Amino acid sequence: MTPELTVLALAGLLQVLQYVLMAVPANRELGTGKTLSPRDPDRLGRPLIEQVSPRTGRLYRALDNHFEGLILFTLAVVVITLSGQSTAFTAACAWVYLGARILYVPAYAFGLSPWRSLIWSVGFAATAFMLLAALI
Repeated sequence: MTPELTVLALAGLLQVLQYVLMAVPANRELGTGKTLSPRDPDRLGRPLIEQVSPRTGRLYRALDNHFEGLILFTLAVVVITLSGQSTAFTAACAWVYLGARILYVPAYAFGLSPWRSLIWSVGFAATAFMLLAALI
């Protein structure tokens, strides 16, 4: 397995961890009556994310953000792997992406501005560099 695929697997596990970090407090705050419901708007009044504490809401948004980032990162890993272009550079970019995603979770959860955005930028740039490396 290429280093990029290893990092992709670890990023998937990070996604699982982020889901748990968000779901546990959300279930405590809202109760299972709401979280297990069909979430029909007329029953809830407003979206669940608007009914949780600010920190739980941040964890929810961080999870959503990782889903978005993971799409592009997965694309970069697939291109690098299928084209046989794994190098020390692309492997380093993959690890930088994962490190940034790990740091992003507490930065977002604790509202660390502007650090959250800077950390996000590092992960995004690492992914972009992987894609560029595949084209060179």
